[in-house]
Amino acid sequence: MFISDSAKVAASWKWMAGDETCGICRMPFEACCIECKTPGDECPLALGECKHAFHMHCIVKWTETQNAARPQCPLCRQEWKYAPG
Repeated sequence: MFISDSAKVAASWKWMAGDETCGICRMPFEACCIECKTPGDECPLALGECKHAFHMHCIVKWTETQNAARPQCPLCRQEWKYAPG
């Protein structure tokens, strides 16, 4: 959450159920990501505790390229943790 003292505004980012596009590759979830050629079960979705969703291949590549002990969500910069379940 971001809070501005000057304007007293609060904002929060989360994945919305109607958002059907990967925030990393910008491809629709029903399509395959840029890492694979087969949509569907071969290209599963990953949901973070922050409620942002990505193609599994996209978020794995993102976290590996960050080279950090605690990778961050590419959209909200919270520590990236997979949502349970």
